[in-house]
Amino acid sequence: MLKSMIIAFSTYSKIPMPIVEWEEDSMKYSMCFFPLVGAVVGFCCLCLYGGLHFIGVGQILTAAILTALPLLLTGGIHMDGFLDTMDAKSSYKPREEKLKILKDPHTGAFAVMHCALYLLLSFGLFSEISGKTIPFAALGYVYSRILSGLSVVTLKKAKGDGMAAVSANAAAKNVKWILVLELFACAAGFLVLDILRGGFCILAGLLCLLYYRNMAYRIFGGITGDLAGYFLQVCELAVLAVAAVADYVITLSI
Repeated sequence: MLKSMIIAFSTYSKIPMPIVEWEEDSMKYSMCFFPLVGAVVGFCCLCLYGGLHFIGVGQILTAAILTALPLLLTGGIHMDGFLDTMDAKSSYKPREEKLKILKDPHTGAFAVMHCALYLLLSFGLFSEISGKTIPFAALGYVYSRILSGLSVVTLKKAKGDGMAAVSANAAAKNVKWILVLELFACAAGFLVLDILRGGFCILAGLLCLLYYRNMAYRIFGGITGDLAGYFLQVCELAVLAVAAVADYVITLSI
């Protein structure tokens, strides 16, 4: 299990890890530790927010640092999938051409524009986060990875090769049930923090998952590793948006 955790962190983060052999047995449960990467990102987010607030750093600089944090810790592996997906989606070419664009290492204009838009929205939402709502944003890093992992091991693949197919083929049969248990635990965490706000965060992630599945099947014929990264980024942003604006919505509804 330790090797599986190391493989998960080596694959999905820039956190230094010992070198291990990528054996078949070790890879079987690596996807189970994918959410743990999110837990580390979320923990760092909480610590940074608290530390910056304690020393009196302003909300704008705090928002900028928190926006950059996930990219620094993950190396941008999921953002890369988001950008490739936006290039492919925006091309309006046949399915096979879109799948080729996903594998193209070059960055197109649509990817650049959507990257700027994503980071701008993330920065703006983090500037609205408070000490009461930052735990929801932090837990969102775990939630998005659980849902992304579940999509990799359960949804139809657009092609037989690639990172999603390799990860799904290597995963043990009970991995999806472990991820389901992690999903229930994460949902319970949201609800313990606050039933109403937590419920909105859970709903936001599930709606993103439904959209992602329908979009991937309709446009690409299934999911790929890039599409899984795209979903993770969208889910993170959706949970952050709920955390940032929930108080306004609740106030208006009362």
